[in-house]
Amino acid sequence: MRNLAVLLFLSLTGLNYTFAQLHYPDGTPPADTPKLFARGLISDGLSNRDLTISPAGDEVFFTIQHPKFIASVIIRVAIVNGKWGKPEVAPFSGINRDLEASFSPDGKTLYFSSDRPLADGKPKRDFDIWKVSKKPDGKWGTPENLGPVVNTGKNEFYPSVAKNGNLYFTVEAAYGKGSEDIVLCKYTPKGYEAPVSLPEDINTKFDEFNAFIDPDERFILFSCQGRADDMGKGDLYLARKDATGSWQPAEHLPAGINSSALDYCPYITPDKKYLIFSSNRLSKSWYDDKAVNYKTLKALLSDPGNGLDDLYWVKWGK
Repeated sequence: MRNLAVLLFLSLTGLNYTFAQLHYPDGTPPADTPKLFARGLISDGLSNRDLTISPAGDEVFFTIQHPKFIASVIIRVAIVNGKWGKPEVAPFSGINRDLEASFSPDGKTLYFSSDRPLADGKPKRDFDIWKVSKKPDGKWGTPENLGPVVNTGKNEFYPSVAKNGNLYFTVEAAYGKGSEDIVLCKYTPKGYEAPVSLPEDINTKFDEFNAFIDPDERFILFSCQGRADDMGKGDLYLARKDATGSWQPAEHLPAGINSSALDYCPYITPDKKYLIFSSNRLSKSWYDDKAVNYKTLKALLSDPGNGLDDLYWVKWGK
């Protein structure tokens, strides 16, 4: 696992990024085996999924969902007086179903998916991509819908933005390859161009979704359910561009990162050191073939690793 993770890191990076030393809300960084991220603070037994970290390393956003998607709220954790504070509902969330926040590479804007109503106040039946910008005083402003070029009558999910403003996201049943495809809206001085489905090296007849784009667009991480090498209910894949800028066939990430459960929502930290992802895998305690008493059963059902979504992280390079 270690050698593969290092090779993936070296092959994908080599970029001259400059970041301050990030102070993660987890005092024990992972090694080559995925571990729960920020157990007790973020990974707490609820359905916690999809995470983004500010480039400055002072804010984290993630989603808490009802297991049946009845409710979905974006949660914020921030550094206060030099220490990580407690999770709170993000100032722009908490009424409608919001999920999948993603920082722009400059840290000034958050993109997310929501079924909140448009300006006319009429209820929405689908999810759109929205953005919210940080004001000069450091507070988050009022969310804006990205408009009809980006958003359609179908569901749009999991935005991810490159340095040049190009926007990648998931669209349901719109492009004829699978029931979910990953699309690109190129950014121009006049605004976004119409969505274009990524090529068949990435999108197939199966469901591709929840893509993280490298800020320089050299690689993309995404989830897919149904391929021949799928270990369970959906796995993580990686595709790279060659020297001409063409996407190469996607590679299946190794066992350990992928599991027999659903593994999705990939995210690479701004310092390029870690892969963070969501998984609903069960903890090993469910498989020890030992009789349980009520106290143990209650702990298994309420702790992380209970089959709801949890956030994991693993070393992505040296």
